[in-house]
Amino acid sequence: MVRKVAFANLPNCRRLSNGTVEVIVTTDLGPRILAYRFVGGDNILGLCPPEAKVTTELGDWRPIGGHRLWTAPEAIPRSYVPDDDEIACQKLGPNSLELTQPIETPTDIQKQMIVTLDPTGTGVTILHRITKWGLWGINVAPWALTIMNPGGSVIIPQEPYRSHDEELLPARAMVLWHYTDLGDPRFTLGKRYLRLRTDAALPEPQKIGVANKQGWAAYYRDGTLFVKQFAYLKGRTYPDDGCNCETYTAGNFIELESLGPIHAIEVGQSAEHVERWSLFKDVNIGLTEDSLDAALRPIIRSLPPLK
Repeated sequence: MVRKVAFANLPNCRRLSNGTVEVIVTTDLGPRILAYRFVGGDNILGLCPPEAKVTTELGDWRPIGGHRLWTAPEAIPRSYVPDDDEIACQKLGPNSLELTQPIETPTDIQKQMIVTLDPTGTGVTILHRITKWGLWGINVAPWALTIMNPGGSVIIPQEPYRSHDEELLPARAMVLWHYTDLGDPRFTLGKRYLRLRTDAALPEPQKIGVANKQGWAAYYRDGTLFVKQFAYLKGRTYPDDGCNCETYTAGNFIELESLGPIHAIEVGQSAEHVERWSLFKDVNIGLTEDSLDAALRPIIRSLPPLK
């Protein structure tokens, strides 16, 4: 179920597979999940060119690609602490790995993922843990960011429709950044779904966030649907003016992100955030929101509840 492999020019990776799907993580840096795919199929996660980097006074942070754990709200240089050091990898079961990075300098934050592949099917559970060491606590939220293979669209569900006669209060927050342009052709804003697609010819960044109370978001590419489930905890404070779900694109680059609530983490304490992944193939979403809805509804109903 677990074996050592090389992947994306990183020699010390681990492959988990149940015969249906495979998940590849690396121990050379991170923690990072680099691949999630049907056996023999395309990787739904995206990889970045080796030269991609963000330079701060702390050094060069490299996105690498795939799935990572950050702390929100975003800040420079805290969010971009280089994570190129080897990480610890412990096998917790036949299909479960615990990935633990060294304590970051100078933040005294330690990031950890526990990646568990279901014995059958496509399900993967990722527990994200942030632990604070050092001399003082912090107020942050766990932030799970997934870089997707380009050429597809992020799909975020709208809240269920209710008429003005039924409901007078707002359904949820939708948050825009200074550079967000809702007239950009990469956005499709519908009654039931909000979508954002990649376009290599449009390098200008776009980002949008929402308070996603439906508990899921998806990415569709070439007939394959990736779904991540995550919690919305009513009454808790979320970063970025109340977002627990965000998406960002620039050219071919696109991310699907979920966020936990803000935690006051004292020294020696941790905050956790769980995502549940599922993968579906031969999905036909058609060309309209009605056809998209018809394709998605039975899939979303089939998902087990997030534990």
